[in-house]
Amino acid sequence: MSDSGTDNKPRAPAIEGWHTMEAKPCLIGTQCDECGSYFFPRQSHYCKNPQCESTDFSDVELSRTGHIWSYTNACYKPPAPFVAAEPFQPYAIAAVQLEKEQMVVLGQVVEGVDVEDLKVGMAVELVLEPLHETEDDIKVTWKWKPIQLEHTQHVE
Repeated sequence: MSDSGTDNKPRAPAIEGWHTMEAKPCLIGTQCDECGSYFFPRQSHYCKNPQCESTDFSDVELSRTGHIWSYTNACYKPPAPFVAAEPFQPYAIAAVQLEKEQMVVLGQVVEGVDVEDLKVGMAVELVLEPLHETEDDIKVTWKWKPIQLEHTQHVE
């Protein structure tokens, strides 16, 4: 426990409505009621499937696991409203194909995992990490975490 009082502050989503706040979080997306296409972030105006003209959607919790489809690193500090630590440190980004929906969602990878640690096809899961702290709470955001990280050991 730290003396700063950080440990006593409630956690709150950095962007309201994009993910659940459970111990095993899910992204919140929508599914077209007519064609079944999935969307993240939520879609509410029209279906982006060119074969569908529906404007009716249902909120759904998307798969919290998937496989890396592609990845890269971000070597620049993102513009506001993103809050980056000072001094800025590059971080990994992964495009993940979700298990059930088979759609690709781009997101940041957890701290401590660099592009050298990632591989196409690697299994990942959705987790929450602190983004920044306000006077009232700790803002958290969703990130991708390699599943093997906690289970693998280096064997020579």
